[in-house]
Amino acid sequence: MNKALRSLAEAALALSLAAAPVAAKDRADAAQGAGADVAASDYRPLPRQDMVLVGATILDGAGRRLIGDVLVRDGRIVEVGAIADAGNAKRIDATGRWLTPGLIDIHTHYGTFLLPQSDSGGDWSDITERSAPNVADTAIEHAVRSSDPGFSHALAGGVTTAQILPGSSVLIGGRSVIVHTIPTVTLAQMRFPGAPQGLKMACGGNSVNEGTFPTSRQGQIAGLKRALQEAELYLAKQGGGEKSGRKPHGPPGGRQGGGEAREATLAAAIAGELPVHLHCYRADDIATWLAVLKDFGITRVTVHHAAEAYKIAPMLARENVCVAVWPDWWGFKREAEDGIPENAAFIDAAGGCAIMHSDIPMLGSLLNIETAKAAAAGRRAGLDIPPERAIRWITSNAARAIGLEHRIGTIAPGMNADLVVWSGDPFSVFSKPDLVLIEGAVAFDRSDKSRRPVSDFELGRPQREGIE
Repeated sequence: MNKALRSLAEAALALSLAAAPVAAKDRADAAQGAGADVAASDYRPLPRQDMVLVGATILDGAGRRLIGDVLVRDGRIVEVGAIADAGNAKRIDATGRWLTPGLIDIHTHYGTFLLPQSDSGGDWSDITERSAPNVADTAIEHAVRSSDPGFSHALAGGVTTAQILPGSSVLIGGRSVIVHTIPTVTLAQMRFPGAPQGLKMACGGNSVNEGTFPTSRQGQIAGLKRALQEAELYLAKQGGGEKSGRKPHGPPGGRQGGGEAREATLAAAIAGELPVHLHCYRADDIATWLAVLKDFGITRVTVHHAAEAYKIAPMLARENVCVAVWPDWWGFKREAEDGIPENAAFIDAAGGCAIMHSDIPMLGSLLNIETAKAAAAGRRAGLDIPPERAIRWITSNAARAIGLEHRIGTIAPGMNADLVVWSGDPFSVFSKPDLVLIEGAVAFDRSDKSRRPVSDFELGRPQREGIE
């Protein structure tokens, strides 16, 4: 084995060992608040040391820009500002560079929509279970290949947290999983400790079928109501209906199969334990689905793709619904024909929760550039969107949508030290992440090849042997 391959193999082994199982107490703590049937995380931070990042231009994810220092101890941020005494913390000079929270991608298909991509299909069938319109009993984590190169590419782009979602070819596609973007041997070693799962739903053209239910938009709504009615009855049997004071809507029109596991998952959404992530493009579809979900008590909703969200931006803000969009995808199908590049900016201007997402792995390492394009479109439309505002679209707003705003997404005392040191303005195409920290540990270092996680697939690439 040559020297380059040996060093990469050693780095991969170190990552694997660092992700070894944690104690039983940590497992129990990790499962709290994550809904029923959530497996505990085996994630353990990489080796870390206390550090102080000095002199950076800080975008804190909460709307502020300042030049100052950030002190990190035991994987947490303990102080932000002018730090006079950092004790024995390692000093990292960030003068002239920019510092942001770790980026958060709430819509990915890593590990199922695999790199390298081909037109042969292969494992793409794992993106969605398509045996029924309601497969709420499934969980995408059981299909994820944790060595997918997409994870390390996202990490190199500053993404520290990603939500992996089922696909959108059925009405109710099952549970999501939230991970740190450090390639490991098993999914459990990547899972963000204590992160709640989400529940994927899909409206419109993707989940309309030929010959099998549902074959129309009206059929979709009927199927959604039927599934939620079954869940309400299940919740009432468990005592949840009495506790919440809600009355069921009446007997469901029929079963789609799947038994109590599907009903329990939807009951968790009704009870507010599982955030709903809704694939939906058209404004009329979005409004219809939100009204039905609200009628069943489901208000923790993020709408994904949402090409026409700008048409109902005030309503989305009023209902406290986050919206995850692209900056410039439009016209690739009828549902996207009214997409505009100002979409995110108009949502933000209405007081709403705008988020940028990737969806496809080629964009996973470019969230900052996707945000820059969307913010530039807003500025051309006359809106004031400085960097300290736009950064929220891939940090604090995204954290809110996945229920982790108390742990990640902002640079503030007590928050996880998930941070990115950029070579310059993160919204410039000339800037790159120099250093990426996850819970205070260096997960990526552009200047150190041993701190650039790579997959098995990429171990033999010539540039990894020094041909850059």
